[in-house]
Amino acid sequence: MVGLLSDVGNIRTLNEDYIGYFEDDNLRVYVIADGMGGHNAGEVASKLAVEVTIAYIKDNRDKNDIETILKEAILCSNDKIYALSKSDEGLSGMGTTISACLLKSGKMVVANVGDSSCYTVDENGITKVTKDHSLVQQLIDNGSITIEEAKEHPNRNIITRALGTSSIVDIDTFCINPSNILKVVLATDGLTNDVNQNEIYNIVINSSSHNACLELIKLSKLNGGRDNISVIIFEGECENDRNFARK
Repeated sequence: MVGLLSDVGNIRTLNEDYIGYFEDDNLRVYVIADGMGGHNAGEVASKLAVEVTIAYIKDNRDKNDIETILKEAILCSNDKIYALSKSDEGLSGMGTTISACLLKSGKMVVANVGDSSCYTVDENGITKVTKDHSLVQQLIDNGSITIEEAKEHPNRNIITRALGTSSIVDIDTFCINPSNILKVVLATDGLTNDVNQNEIYNIVINSSSHNACLELIKLSKLNGGRDNISVIIFEGECENDRNFARK
């Protein structure tokens, strides 16, 4: 089962996040995006990113190299967002983050651009798969600030990569063995800025995917809810995932 939910948060008036998924017997794809840009432009960019990525994967489902398929799908999204931003002055400069997961034939690949995150949950805990493309992550990496300092850094919302802002985009991909994974979580930074990894783990492992989404967004809003908040939670391929989640 998949759970997914998006909320405008406590402060914003417009939700520029967008989420989507596709599942059948042979293919599963889940995508989350956090748009940026003035006057609805971010909303346009994130919607395009999700819909084009999923459509491309469905159209190329017969190919076996799922890492290449996912990367090509995101590149296709980038092309469409960038072209639209250049053709419509009202959408100029729009862009979006993206985090996506594709599962097929017992294989799993994750891709990301920006600071929307992917986590895997197993019997040993929670692991962040993606690495944020953000200014604060760079500062953490070079030792200028700590992880705790990053949470309140005035430039914590500045990202260093995005879809749609250039004709060229660098995409990180991660190939993962899904056999021991209980759950996978995709989240925009509206969630991860206000809810830590241990809190995510405790909620996800003790709830159904749908209820976990509700609880995570509720907690994020209780902790501030300064941004739009979106989350997708779905089952991995561990045969005992449903039973373990109820322990």
